[in-house]
Amino acid sequence: MATTIRSSFLPHLDPDESVAFYRDVLGFDVRLDVGGGTMRWITVGPPNQPDTAIVLHPPGVGNDVTDEEREVLQRLIAKGSYFGVNLSTDDLDATFAAIEAAGADIVQEPMEQDWGARDAAVRDPAGNMIRIQANPEETH
Repeated sequence: MATTIRSSFLPHLDPDESVAFYRDVLGFDVRLDVGGGTMRWITVGPPNQPDTAIVLHPPGVGNDVTDEEREVLQRLIAKGSYFGVNLSTDDLDATFAAIEAAGADIVQEPMEQDWGARDAAVRDPAGNMIRIQANPEETH
């Protein structure tokens, strides 16, 4: 039996800004864009990994979320302390430079971590933490 990750979910606060970040800055494909206005579910993913995706979604939708809870969720997302995803790249310095040049919110420049990884961190337009690690082959 093989189990893989098909998709992860990250909230967006502005679907157009999020699409521009994932498509134009990270180079992801937009695979689906369902809904309208701020109520859009947008599936993006790396072009070389058609079976792996991130679904960008409006936060706190559904009948089981109160308006007060939705406001708390949106504040946590905008603060960058709610969701995140880890990506990897074969050239961390070039990837980071391109993201920085695009005007992304930089959290941490590339650095060696105590646990052995070399990574950087940025926030997407909604505030989600995006950590980008160097592929192990790059650091050896």
